[in-house]
Amino acid sequence: MSAPASESAAPAPLGNGWVGVLPVVLAAALFAGFASMLPAVAAGSVLRWQADWVPSLGLSLAVLVDGLSLTFALLISGIGALVLLYSNTYLAGHPQYGRFALYLTAFMVSMLGLVLADDLILLFVFWELTTFTSYLLIGFSHEAETSRRNALQALFVTAAGGLAFLAGLILLGFAAGTTRISDILAQGDALKAHALYLPILVLLLAGAFTKSAQVPFHFWLPNAMAAPTPVSAFLHSATMVKAGIYLLARMHPALSGTGVWLWTLTILGAVTAVFASLLALRQTDLKQALAYTTLMALGTLTLFLGQESGYAMTAFATFLIVHSLYKAALFLVVGCIDKATGTREAELLGGLGRAMPITAIAAAVAAMSMAGFPPFLGFIGKELKYAGALAVASEPVLVAGAVLVSNALMLAVAGVVAFRPFWRPASGPLPRSPGEAPWAMLSGPVILAALGALFGLYPDVLQRALVAPTVVSLTGTPAEVKELKLWAGINMPLVLSATTFVLGLAFYAWHRPLRSALEAAFSRLPSLDAGWDRFLDGLKALAAWQTRVIQTGRLTDYLFATFATILLGLAAGIMAGGLPPLAIDVSGATWVHVALAALLLAGAGLTVGSASRIAAIAALGVVGIGTALVFIVFGAPDVAITQLLVETLVVVLVAVALLRLPALARDRFRPAHAALATALGATVALVLLAVLSAPLDRRLTDYFEAASWPEAYGRNIVNVILVDFRALDTFGEIAVVVIAALSAYALLRTTKGDRT
Repeated sequence: MSAPASESAAPAPLGNGWVGVLPVVLAAALFAGFASMLPAVAAGSVLRWQADWVPSLGLSLAVLVDGLSLTFALLISGIGALVLLYSNTYLAGHPQYGRFALYLTAFMVSMLGLVLADDLILLFVFWELTTFTSYLLIGFSHEAETSRRNALQALFVTAAGGLAFLAGLILLGFAAGTTRISDILAQGDALKAHALYLPILVLLLAGAFTKSAQVPFHFWLPNAMAAPTPVSAFLHSATMVKAGIYLLARMHPALSGTGVWLWTLTILGAVTAVFASLLALRQTDLKQALAYTTLMALGTLTLFLGQESGYAMTAFATFLIVHSLYKAALFLVVGCIDKATGTREAELLGGLGRAMPITAIAAAVAAMSMAGFPPFLGFIGKELKYAGALAVASEPVLVAGAVLVSNALMLAVAGVVAFRPFWRPASGPLPRSPGEAPWAMLSGPVILAALGALFGLYPDVLQRALVAPTVVSLTGTPAEVKELKLWAGINMPLVLSATTFVLGLAFYAWHRPLRSALEAAFSRLPSLDAGWDRFLDGLKALAAWQTRVIQTGRLTDYLFATFATILLGLAAGIMAGGLPPLAIDVSGATWVHVALAALLLAGAGLTVGSASRIAAIAALGVVGIGTALVFIVFGAPDVAITQLLVETLVVVLVAVALLRLPALARDRFRPAHAALATALGATVALVLLAVLSAPLDRRLTDYFEAASWPEAYGRNIVNVILVDFRALDTFGEIAVVVIAALSAYALLRTTKGDRT
C-alpha cells in the first residue's frame, strides 16, 4: 500500500509572526477567564449574564455557565490554544495562514457561543456558525478536489440536520412557552407529557446525530480528515463532533427518562461504538484510524446519555474529558510523525523512538490513557464506563458487552497508532529522515498527555473541579456524583477491565489477519460514502430534468406558470374560507365612471387584439392612464401621479425595446392563455367584491390617523406611512426601481457596431 502524501514540507521554526501569535494569546486569555470561574462553579454556583439583542422580539444574548458548559468551554479554549500554537509552526510560512487562523479562531468562538448560550435562538445561530466555519476548515486545501468534495459532504449532512434541529427548537420553544434554556430545563415533566414531545425529540436527535456522526450519518467524519492535522485535532477531540453530544447533555434534564429516549440513544450509541471500533482496526492511515476511534467515543457518550443513573452520568463526564485529552494529543502526535517522515501509513512506519523520543513518550502516555491502563485517567474512565453500563436498568449485559468490545478494539488501535511507529523495527526507508518536532508542536501533545496522567494519579482534583459540577448540571443533585478513584476494589468493573486487556492484546497481536478479514467483510457491504455520491448524482440529474421541463426559454410559459399559481392560490383561499354575500351597488355610478370603465375595457381589448407590438404597448398605456384617472376620481392624486410616471416610463422603455422585435403573428390566439386570463380576472374581481362587501376594519386606519402627527410630524397620512412607518419597505421599492432602470439602460444601451 502506498504512503499518503505529506501535507507539507518540514516545518520552519519561525512561525507566522503576529498573525500566528495573536490567536494563541486570545485562546489562552479565554481559557484563563473560564478557569477563574472554576471555584464558583465547583461550589455549586450557576453564573448568568444577559444583554438585549432584539428587544422587540424578546430575544437576548443570554449566557449560562454551569458545570456542563464550563467543562466544554475549558476544553474548547484550552485545546484551542494548544492547537493554534501547534498550527503556527505546523503551517509556518503558509501563504494562507492568516485565513487559516481566522477560520480556526472563528470556529472556536462559535463553539464557545454554542455551549454558553442560554437561549434557543442564540444556540441555533452558533450551531450554524460551527457548521459554516468547519466547512471552511475542512476545505482549507481547496485546490484539492478531495478537500472540496469532503467539505461539501460535511456541510450538506450537518446543515440538513441543522434544519431538523431548527424545527425542533421552534416546537420546543412553543411547547415550553419560552426560548430561555434554563427555564426549559425546569419543565421536564411537563415537556415529556406534552403532545409535541415526540416530534421535538425526533427533530433534536436528528440534529444531534448528524452533527456527532452517529450511525448512519457517520460517513462524513472520517472524510473530514482531508483537513490539515491541527483541524482534525481540534474538531474531532473537543469541539465540532461533540456539539451534538453537548446538545443531548444540555437537554438531558428536560427530555430524558422516556422509553424512546432510552432505547434510541442506547441502541444507536452502542451500534456506533462497536461499528466504528471495527472500522478503526481496519485502517492503516493513522489519521483515519483515530477518526474512527472518535466515532467510537461519540457512540459511547451517546449511549451513557441515554441513561439516568449517577454512574452513567459520572462515566459520561469523565470519559468526555478523557477522550478530549488523549485524542487531541494523538492527533497532534500523528501530525508530528507526518511532518517528520512524510507519511502516515502504519505499515511503513517503524523505529521512530530514537529519532523522536519526546514524541514517542507523549504518544505512549496518551495511548495508555486511551487503552485504559492504570494509573492513567483512561483507566478510571473505563472503570466508570463499566459501572455505568452495569447500572443500566434494562439490558445491562448488552450495554456492557458493547462497551467491552469497543474498549478492547480501542486498545488494539492504540497499539497500532502509538506503539508500532516508534518501537517496532523499521520496515524500509521513509520519504524523509525523521527528527524531533519543534517545541511549539511538541508542547500540545506533551501537556495533554501529562494531564491524562496527572488526573489519573489525582482524580479527586478533577472530580471536584469539573466532573461533579457536570454531573450536578445533568442530574440536579450532588447525591448522584460517583467517586473517581484508581482502586475501587475487586468487583465486576475490574473483572471487565481485565477482560478488556486480554481481548485488546489479542486483537493487537492478530490485528493484521483481523484487518484482512474486516476488509473482506466490509467490502461486501454497501458503502454509505459511495451512496452519498450516487445520491448527489441523482439529485443533479433530477435538477437537470426539472430545468429542461420548467426552463423552456419562453417568457410566455413563465408568465403562464406565474399567473396560474396566483389563480390556484386565490381559488384555494376562496374554497377554504368561502365568500360573504356580495353587495354590488351601482346606484351611485355617474357618466364619468362609465366612461372610465369603457376606456379601460377598450384599452384592454386593443392590447389583446393588436397585431403591432407598438400599438399593443400604447393600448396598455391607455389602461394605465385609465387607472390613474380612477385614482384621481376617488381622491388619491399622489398615487395617480405615481401611476402616470411609472406608466409613461414603462411605455417609453418597452416601446424602444419592442422596436428590435419582429412583428406579431396574425394568428396568435391561445385558448389556454385566454381561459387563464378570464379565470384570473374573474377570481380577482370576486375577491375585491368580497373585500368591499365585508365590514371595514379601521384599526390600522385609526392608528395611522392618531400617530401620524405626534410620532412622525406629518399631516399627509399616506406620505407618513410610506416614509416613516414603512420606511424600509419604501426604500426597498426605490431600490427595485433604480435597479430596474439601470438594467433597462444596460439592455437598451448600444455600442458602435453592436446589432444584437
